[in-house]
Amino acid sequence: MALVTEHERQQSYAAFRLGAALRWRVPVWTSTAVQRVAGRGRLAGVEVADVRTGAARFVPCDAVVFTADWIPDHELARMAGLAMDPGTRGPAVDTSLETSAAGVFAAGNLVHAAETADIAALSGRHAARHIAAALGSGPLGSRRPDPAQRPVIVEPPLRWISPNAITSAAAPPLGRFVLRSQEFRRLARLEARQDGRLLARSRPVRLVPGRPVHLGAAGLARVDPAGGPVRVVTGS
Repeated sequence: MALVTEHERQQSYAAFRLGAALRWRVPVWTSTAVQRVAGRGRLAGVEVADVRTGAARFVPCDAVVFTADWIPDHELARMAGLAMDPGTRGPAVDTSLETSAAGVFAAGNLVHAAETADIAALSGRHAARHIAAALGSGPLGSRRPDPAQRPVIVEPPLRWISPNAITSAAAPPLGRFVLRSQEFRRLARLEARQDGRLLARSRPVRLVPGRPVHLGAAGLARVDPAGGPVRVVTGS
């Protein structure tokens, strides 16, 4: 038995990594990818390769389980024709969690995958408050788009951010944006900029693929409603 990851090192938290190593003694093969699954009628094994050198080897096994790189349960959102965010692969939402269709909101693991149950529930509460406000202002589909709404985009090594747009009507759930990185970085700072102007900067954070990092929404007050998109980058 072994765990395989294409990353240069595993993504688990240190306590979990140590506990698993002591309890189950399962090796973790880093910088390794599954290239081929072999067998006729039943599984015989897999071919794995070093992503740096290309060196391959065959590993006999009885089962293969694929995990991570989760995709939100977005089938209904796609069928409804909602705008999708290419990073999260869920429906694009603004800071009130409203989608591209007026009166249609999304929350939890529909917006982006791999969130814990408590955070997903709080996201639903955030959406519910804005749904109630929208219901109180008239028919849900009758409201016009917010002209002050500005998209929020990320640059590598960041992979995606949620929510994906800023509206003047609301702060994001829990007053922060959620981001994921596609690379390991130590002591990186997240910077939100609009037209080259610094809006906000985080404290130093550690970037690990698959783990969430957060950017506070305090800089929202400095967003120019007539300006360009807000870009989140990594600074020093």
